Amino acid sequence: MKWKQQLDGMQAYKPGKPIEEVQREFGLQEVVKLASNENPFGCSPKVTAYLQDNAVNHAIYPDGYAQNLRTAVANYLGVKETQLLFGNGSDDIITILTRALLYPGVNTIMADPSFSQYWHNADIEGAEVRKIPCINGAHDLNAMAAAIDDKTSIVWVCSPNNPTGVVIADNDLRAFLAKVPSDVLVVLDEAYIEYVTHPEHKNTLPLIEEYPNVLLMRTFSKAYGLASFRVGYAIGQPEVIAKLDPVRAPFNNTILSQTVAAIALSDQDYLQACCEANEKGKKQYVEFCEKHNLTYYPSDTNFIFLNTNADSDIVFHELMKRGFIIRSGNALGTPGFIRVTIGTEAQNEALLGHLETVLKEQGVFA
Repeated sequence: MKWKQQLDGMQAYKPGKPIEEVQREFGLQEVVKLASNENPFGCSPKVTAYLQDNAVNHAIYPDGYAQNLRTAVANYLGVKETQLLFGNGSDDIITILTRALLYPGVNTIMADPSFSQYWHNADIEGAEVRKIPCINGAHDLNAMAAAIDDKTSIVWVCSPNNPTGVVIADNDLRAFLAKVPSDVLVVLDEAYIEYVTHPEHKNTLPLIEEYPNVLLMRTFSKAYGLASFRVGYAIGQPEVIAKLDPVRAPFNNTILSQTVAAIALSDQDYLQACCEANEKGKKQYVEFCEKHNLTYYPSDTNFIFLNTNADSDIVFHELMKRGFIIRSGNALGTPGFIRVTIGTEAQNEALLGHLETVLKEQGVFA
């Protein structure tokens, strides 16, 4: 068969292990998954109530334009409906962008480590990938700007960054954008934007007006607790959205996903409560790291990225045996580190107790 040459040796995305598989493998009754940065408190009770009380006609195609959800998001953000593009999760938006803008002969720039789907999709399209190493978990924006040339098509900026959790300060972001040519699309991936508390971070929506080549990317999968419904969206200038929309699959969001996303958006009180609980949980991990002199990056997300000073695959496996699924840094290109989703207070306390035991067994501390 005439396969794309770029697919040679390429591996599919490997998510965190599912709970059921870990239960079978280790004979466990209860397993806590803290690997994929899902909201441990789940979705809004309003969503749960809707799902219990309403039936959906599954024989009917969804609204391909997602009109009701589009109106809800536009009203909430204060943008035009024509400034929105909806996808089957942010992954779908990334695929749309790479399909529209990347091809052999152009290049794309991103931080390293950052979200793997940027370079994965770029490789599929045959574009050159330029990875710029992070400095202390943060984007090296000066080096990223210096890497741009007349063949650069997309620059990916993940803020807060996955997997490090570091957010970009407003002044630094604006200084970077001022250096980017107007014909280069800057994708600002804000999957964790609802969790940001950093005092130097500001609302990024005005950037779209000041820099028409900026596209914001957000999701309902994280703070809104709707990961299984797969709803992501982009915000940009109408002209940019209009060029991207023909690349989108005709019915890329289901009737149900569009409905529950709009319901979740309406319950900002619940979202705020989840974010406040996340901040308390984050402090549990920070205190643990400082107590044991473990390096960690300041996180503005619902996860923490820390250096165990041990083989992160061993730490991953030992915690899994004890009923906790996390993410090994080896899978993210950062040996020694682990990424842990911040859970409930009880989940955090239990995991940290096991982590302390595992690191003692590995000789990290007495």
